[in-house]
Amino acid sequence: MESTRVDRWLWAVRLTKTRPDAAAACRGGHVRVNDRPAKPATTVSPGDEIRARVGQTTRIVEVVRVIQKRVGAADAATCFIDRTPAPAEETSIPVARRERGAGRPTKRERRVLDKFRAGQH
Repeated sequence: MESTRVDRWLWAVRLTKTRPDAAAACRGGHVRVNDRPAKPATTVSPGDEIRARVGQTTRIVEVVRVIQKRVGAADAATCFIDRTPAPAEETSIPVARRERGAGRPTKRERRVLDKFRAGQH
Protein backbone atom coordinates (compact mmCIF):
# COMPACT_ATOMS: atom_id res chain seq x y z
CA MET A 1 0.00 0.00 0.00
CA GLU A 2 1.81 3.11 -1.22
CA SER A 3 -1.01 5.67 -1.20
CA THR A 4 -4.37 6.38 0.42
CA ARG A 5 -6.99 9.13 0.63
CA VAL A 6 -5.97 12.17 2.67
CA ASP A 7 -9.16 12.19 4.75
CA ARG A 8 -8.68 8.54 5.66
CA TRP A 9 -5.00 9.09 6.52
CA LEU A 10 -5.73 12.14 8.72
CA TRP A 11 -8.26 10.09 10.67
CA ALA A 12 -6.04 6.99 10.86
CA VAL A 13 -3.08 8.88 12.35
CA ARG A 14 -5.37 10.67 14.81
CA LEU A 15 -4.99 14.24 13.56
CA THR A 16 -8.80 14.45 13.43
CA LYS A 17 -11.30 12.72 15.68
CA THR A 18 -13.54 11.35 12.94
CA ARG A 19 -13.25 10.70 9.23
CA PRO A 20 -16.18 13.03 8.47
CA ASP A 21 -14.29 15.78 10.35
CA ALA A 22 -11.27 15.16 8.11
CA ALA A 23 -13.42 15.26 4.99
CA ALA A 24 -15.11 18.47 6.14
CA ALA A 25 -11.70 20.07 6.78
CA CYS A 26 -10.67 19.15 3.22
CA ARG A 27 -13.88 20.53 1.72
CA GLY A 28 -13.49 23.70 3.79
CA GLY A 29 -10.01 24.34 2.39
CA HIS A 30 -8.19 23.65 5.66
CA VAL A 31 -5.99 20.86 4.28
CA ARG A 32 -3.17 21.25 1.77
CA VAL A 33 -1.00 18.48 0.34
CA ASN A 34 2.36 19.70 -1.01
CA ASP A 35 1.03 23.30 -0.94
CA ARG A 36 -2.01 22.45 -3.07
CA PRO A 37 -5.60 22.50 -1.77
CA ALA A 38 -6.74 18.95 -1.09
CA LYS A 39 -10.11 17.31 -1.64
CA PRO A 40 -11.01 14.36 0.59
CA ALA A 41 -10.06 11.90 -2.18
CA THR A 42 -6.60 13.40 -2.79
CA THR A 43 -4.02 10.64 -2.48
CA VAL A 44 -1.05 10.88 -0.13
CA SER A 45 2.11 8.84 -0.26
CA PRO A 46 5.32 8.76 1.80
CA GLY A 47 7.26 12.00 1.53
CA ASP A 48 4.22 14.26 1.07
CA GLU A 49 3.84 17.33 3.27
CA ILE A 50 0.38 17.92 4.72
CA ARG A 51 -0.79 21.19 6.26
CA ALA A 52 -4.01 20.73 8.19
CA ARG A 53 -5.74 23.30 10.35
CA VAL A 54 -7.00 21.36 13.34
CA GLY A 55 -8.91 23.48 15.80
CA GLN A 56 -7.00 26.73 16.18
CA THR A 57 -3.57 25.41 15.16
CA THR A 58 -2.11 24.54 11.80
CA ARG A 59 -0.30 21.20 11.91
CA ILE A 60 2.47 20.60 9.37
CA VAL A 61 3.35 16.93 9.03
CA GLU A 62 5.38 14.82 6.64
CA VAL A 63 4.00 11.40 5.71
CA VAL A 64 6.42 8.60 6.63
CA ARG A 65 4.10 5.62 6.39
CA VAL A 66 0.69 5.25 4.80
CA ILE A 67 -2.03 3.50 6.81
CA GLN A 68 -5.74 3.16 6.15
CA LYS A 69 -7.09 1.77 9.41
CA ARG A 70 -7.03 3.58 12.72
CA VAL A 71 -4.28 2.28 14.97
CA GLY A 72 -3.10 2.97 18.50
CA ALA A 73 -1.64 6.36 19.36
CA ALA A 74 1.91 4.99 19.66
CA ASP A 75 1.72 3.37 16.21
CA ALA A 76 0.06 6.44 14.69
CA ALA A 77 2.90 8.68 15.91
CA THR A 78 5.38 6.66 13.83
CA CYS A 79 3.45 7.34 10.60
CA PHE A 80 4.38 11.02 10.36
CA ILE A 81 7.04 13.55 11.30
CA ASP A 82 5.58 16.62 12.97
CA ARG A 83 7.16 19.77 11.52
CA THR A 84 4.75 22.19 13.20
CA PRO A 85 6.67 25.23 14.48
CA ALA A 86 6.55 25.83 18.21
CA PRO A 87 3.83 28.31 19.17
CA ALA A 88 5.03 31.84 19.87
CA GLU A 89 5.05 32.67 23.53
CA GLU A 90 2.38 35.17 24.40
CA THR A 91 3.48 37.98 26.63
CA SER A 92 0.92 38.37 29.33
CA ILE A 93 -0.09 41.86 30.35
CA PRO A 94 -0.69 42.24 34.05
CA VAL A 95 -4.27 43.16 34.81
CA ALA A 96 -5.44 45.06 37.85
CA ARG A 97 -7.96 42.81 39.59
CA ARG A 98 -10.09 43.27 42.65
CA GLU A 99 -11.98 40.68 44.58
CA ARG A 100 -15.55 40.22 43.48
CA GLY A 101 -17.97 41.96 45.80
CA ALA A 102 -15.29 44.22 47.27
CA GLY A 103 -17.36 47.29 46.41
CA ARG A 104 -16.01 50.55 45.08
CA PRO A 105 -12.31 51.16 45.44
CA THR A 106 -11.20 53.44 48.23
CA LYS A 107 -9.39 56.68 47.46
CA ARG A 108 -6.04 55.01 48.15
CA GLU A 109 -6.88 52.00 45.93
CA ARG A 110 -8.04 54.37 43.16
CA ARG A 111 -4.68 56.16 43.22
CA VAL A 112 -2.84 52.84 42.97
CA LEU A 113 -5.05 51.76 40.05
CA ASP A 114 -4.56 55.07 38.24
CA LYS A 115 -0.80 54.85 38.73
CA PHE A 116 -0.84 51.27 37.41
CA ARG A 117 -2.92 52.19 34.35
CA ALA A 118 -0.71 55.20 33.57
CA GLY A 119 2.32 52.89 33.47
CA GLN A 120 0.57 50.59 30.93
CA HIS A 121 0.30 53.19 28.15
